[in-house]
Amino acid sequence: MRRKLSCLLLTACAGGALMAQQSPELKQVIDRLDRLEAQNRDLMAEIRALRLQLAAGQPSPAAPPESAPQTADAEAPPQPLAERVDVDERRIADLDQSKISSDHRLPVTLTGMLLFNTFLNGKGAGGADNPTVLPPNGGQASGGATFRQSVIGLKVDGPGLIGGGKLTGAAYVDFFGGGTGLNQTVRLRVATLDATWKNTTLGLAFDKPIIAPREPDSLAQVGVSPLTSAGNLWLWQPQVRVEQRISLTEQAGLRAQFGVYQTAESGTGLSSPDLAKARPGYQGRFEFWAKSGSRRIEIAPGFHVSSTRVLGQSVPSRIGSIDWLIRPAARIDFTGTFFHGENTGVIGGLRQGVNVVNGQARAVGATGGWGQFTFRATRRASFNIYAGQEDDRNRDLSLGGIGKNQGYGANIMYRLGSNILTSFEASQIRTTYLGSGTRINPHYDLGFAYLF
Repeated sequence: MRRKLSCLLLTACAGGALMAQQSPELKQVIDRLDRLEAQNRDLMAEIRALRLQLAAGQPSPAAPPESAPQTADAEAPPQPLAERVDVDERRIADLDQSKISSDHRLPVTLTGMLLFNTFLNGKGAGGADNPTVLPPNGGQASGGATFRQSVIGLKVDGPGLIGGGKLTGAAYVDFFGGGTGLNQTVRLRVATLDATWKNTTLGLAFDKPIIAPREPDSLAQVGVSPLTSAGNLWLWQPQVRVEQRISLTEQAGLRAQFGVYQTAESGTGLSSPDLAKARPGYQGRFEFWAKSGSRRIEIAPGFHVSSTRVLGQSVPSRIGSIDWLIRPAARIDFTGTFFHGENTGVIGGLRQGVNVVNGQARAVGATGGWGQFTFRATRRASFNIYAGQEDDRNRDLSLGGIGKNQGYGANIMYRLGSNILTSFEASQIRTTYLGSGTRINPHYDLGFAYLF
């Protein structure tokens, strides 16, 4: 008896010494596998109990011979430790290859669109792939193909914030910088960093103006927003903004937005060394929305206020706007924006917002906007018809200035697969110069997009 007790003590001491020599990582793997085996045993016990309950409610079959082996409920012997560790390592390697990680272990999602366009221009394009304003002198008709409008983006799901908030971010780039041929460079399009609570969002962004969040649907014009300089105030610029959401009922609410937007003073059309490159602008937008079943309406008035400093003078930029979404039925949308004001070039209007005559700088008045009608014929096919213009006040311009710039077009988009789109679009730009008439250019585009 004493000899057996001594053997047991020696065995326990040897096992303890062996466990002490194991690395912490190996011990964690062993503990995890032991827990999994314990869970498997519990599941097997539950399965046996369920079988007994089912057997109790059915006629008992003839009892098998006592010598028959009970293999159904027998537990498989545990695998050797080396094999279990090897299986776990392979699973960890597979998971590491199928995810995108960040240094701070935040979830990151890769998204974007691989877009191929082939196009044909008339004689008025002046060498541009898809012009937004036509030059005074045209040229030869041209055509080509490009991947430059492809977009790559990253979305980050950040940590929680005090008060139940959440931090999120996103950044999108394309290849529309530089020129055609081999001179194509990566360019930042849009970037956002938002801290969002239940009813409030604080954001830092490189994005469109707050007063012009909407734009027409097009795969032909992605490098810049559709109807640029023809009613769409699109210019992506740095900004700080805050949004407050107010629920009126379950079917209606308000959304108020305020922000400081960095203007692009090159939009004045001036090149004076006394011209500041950027100025702060103040913007606000107030959206009312309501819905009933598949029907929905959104109407949002807005404003922009800033000033341009040139030649020791202050030239105002004052713009009022209203944008809307009207959905009278599930398959039909009518969207658009209207604006009126002066010096609109600093946020994406025609680049002639300020005119200097005899040393006196004055703002150029402008009225413009755009509208789009969308019909979703099937789950795969949709039709879009859009038109827009910016009409600058002629008396504020010099001879040779652009009195009016118009754009209109139509496209059909068809979803070949869950993430494959194709589109055919026909559009036209009409640019009217004071003193020299109107230039016209048609544009035809066939696009294929792979969404990822």
